[in-house]
Amino acid sequence: MNLSTTYLGLNLRSPLVPSASPLTGNLDNIRKLEDAGAGAIVLPSLFEEQVRLEQYILDHDLTQGADSYAEALSYFPGWPEFRMAPDTYLELVAKAKAAVKIPVIASFNCSSDSGWTAYARKMQDAGADALELNIYTVPTNFDNSSNDIEQGELAILKAVKSVVSVPVAVKLSPFFTNFARTARQFDESKADGLVLFNRFYQPDIDLENMEVTPHILLSTPMAMRLPLTWVAILFRNIKASLAATSGIHRGTDAIKMLMAGADVTMLCSILLRRGVEHLRVIESEMVSWMEDHEYNSVQQLKGCLSRKNCPDPAAFERALYVQALSNYADLEDSLKR
Repeated sequence: MNLSTTYLGLNLRSPLVPSASPLTGNLDNIRKLEDAGAGAIVLPSLFEEQVRLEQYILDHDLTQGADSYAEALSYFPGWPEFRMAPDTYLELVAKAKAAVKIPVIASFNCSSDSGWTAYARKMQDAGADALELNIYTVPTNFDNSSNDIEQGELAILKAVKSVVSVPVAVKLSPFFTNFARTARQFDESKADGLVLFNRFYQPDIDLENMEVTPHILLSTPMAMRLPLTWVAILFRNIKASLAATSGIHRGTDAIKMLMAGADVTMLCSILLRRGVEHLRVIESEMVSWMEDHEYNSVQQLKGCLSRKNCPDPAAFERALYVQALSNYADLEDSLKR
């Protein structure tokens, strides 16, 4: 079975790519994921705040006794709260690249284009085969328009593209007024790939301690519906590679994403639940389904049920919503009878 695919111009043996998570920050796990069949590895994200904090600490050490901005440091998490310092991250990139033969993709979690883009070049110089920009921002300025937000995120891509030569993918949220237009803008701004979608970790409230606390929920298979829809809509309408992420837990989930038009399918929650060796199970499920349905390669099935190739393109639009409600009404009637 030929599972090979192309992503960001890189040739991969498989479309199964472990996404940025604590699992990919460990060299032993990275080697195990390669052995289990991963097509590439996305390292955990380096955060914009980490770079800023390091710069503040350096400035503080160089200007000892100048307290004009001392309180500014209190706005950042303490140094031990970050998983690794920026220089340690660059060491991880270099060591991961030396440890495995598959492509290593460095990840940067950011919300602006200021003060950190030089680290994108450092990631490339450390050996990263590509970069993934995980753009995470919650707009809280009531005066910013949707265009302001879009232009701000496009500026991040342009700033990084100006300092690196390796491919750059952008991991986006779906919360845009017109995501189709936004995707095209990123494509025209030379994004080499789009990763659909970023999962926002909304806070929770601790009633006992009266505090707002972070709360992480791992995905379920239901989460794949949104990226599947947009991968299918964007397939062959933009030049950038398409990576699908969220809710991919089984081999058949990966098959669906590939049929919608994804070049790769990214895995996280299921590997956190089941361990890195579960990647073998997912690949085995893929191969079994393809053999049963007489597919010989990933290329043969890629995009066959995208919006462009679907016998009923309207199924990816409002018609599907109407049909779903009609089907639910019919089911409800049958249950009553």
